Amino acid sequence: MSLLAETLRRVRCYYLQRISQKGKKGGRNPNRRGKKQHSAQHSTPPNYNMAMDSGSDDEAEQLVYKVIIMGDGAVGKTSIINRFCQDGFAQSYKQTIGLDFFCKKLILPGGVNVTLQLWDIGGQQIGGKMLGKYIHGSHAIFFVYDTTNAESFKNIEDWHQSVEDVFKAEPKKPLMALVGNKIDLVNRQVKTDRNAAFAAERGMTPYMVSAKSGEKIHSLFQRIAAELAGVALTKSQLEVADAKVTAAIVQHPTAPLPEGYRGPGLPPAQPPAPQPAPKSDGCAMM
Repeated sequence: MSLLAETLRRVRCYYLQRISQKGKKGGRNPNRRGKKQHSAQHSTPPNYNMAMDSGSDDEAEQLVYKVIIMGDGAVGKTSIINRFCQDGFAQSYKQTIGLDFFCKKLILPGGVNVTLQLWDIGGQQIGGKMLGKYIHGSHAIFFVYDTTNAESFKNIEDWHQSVEDVFKAEPKKPLMALVGNKIDLVNRQVKTDRNAAFAAERGMTPYMVSAKSGEKIHSLFQRIAAELAGVALTKSQLEVADAKVTAAIVQHPTAPLPEGYRGPGLPPAQPPAPQPAPKSDGCAMM
């Protein structure tokens, strides 16, 4: 991503947040839709649930949610975000220093407009003094680990405890999801049942995804956004989201075609008829 594009993205996210805060001061009601209420179980304090308003009543309100992506380094946190936001995957690894953030707009069933502010927390932030400030006021938290790295799965316990320490005085905690990445690889050390059991013990929702292939990435964010906004998704809608998978095209070497092959369904070409040898008149050049 170019420096200009990166700067524009950061400025845009900054003003989305400022507009949301401006709406709070003006007394905007995020539940104006009536039937589209926020989830009571996982909602955070009201001052973080305000919708954006462009100033026109004809335009739909924009629900803005802060989503934290955390976990050890090299587990694929940034790759998950890039797959969701840009449908791309970088083959080379670039470590996130500190944090980075992205914005992604979604339109949920019923015309509900949602903006997800994705905060990408660097793996070295575990135990850091700034971690609590980064995750304060978040609506959802993804605990990401590498399914081929058992140590990254074990360290989720420390990440989860850091979140518990920040929100222990809060009346309600953010929505939490346990996300196992790299399920496209064959040398998996953490299976689906172990992932589900760990999540159930800690009040998380389990997910298994692949940032490289795109498997389950879009449905992961769709589910989280819908639950935060109080929108029910049908099975068919989730299947459509899961269908957004990017497959790599492998160029295999081709075998040489048989002699005389002209194409499928066509008979092979006949070899040219032999030409008669020229007749000699018995004269020799002297």
